[in-house]
Amino acid sequence: MATSYDYTPLFRSSVGFDRVFSLLENAQSARSISDWPPYDIVKTGDGAYRISIAVAGFAQDDLEVTFQSNLLTVTGKKQEVANEGYLHRGIAGRPFEHRFELADHVRVSKADLHNGMLTIDLVREIPEALKPRKISISGYSALAPSTPAQIEAQKAA
Repeated sequence: MATSYDYTPLFRSSVGFDRVFSLLENAQSARSISDWPPYDIVKTGDGAYRISIAVAGFAQDDLEVTFQSNLLTVTGKKQEVANEGYLHRGIAGRPFEHRFELADHVRVSKADLHNGMLTIDLVREIPEALKPRKISISGYSALAPSTPAQIEAQKAA
């Protein structure tokens, strides 16, 4: 059962949060119908994350990981194999696509396929210009002439 929310009232009383509301709408609409193959998302450190996807039966050439403008897409499409000789086929090999919306300044550092697990390591790197910095406070000298006195002196002249 999918519940849809209307964010229109929030648009009227907020400024500059358009991206947040569009992220919420995208997360609602792009929610995957199938959670196959299963995956885990783990925080591995301060600003470091790992996505692990169980892709048993998929080879490296069957998988594609793409990252574009804060959207990580993992797709898998197995090469066609002849059905001859199978008495039972229980290992799923159907195509899949998972989309992960990433926060700003999160980038993919590496992707590995080992023992049927695709692991994608992510790291958050905030640029120096956006990091918090300490602002020095300058003192006010009581001996300095004030601006209003200068304005009054100009009026008198």
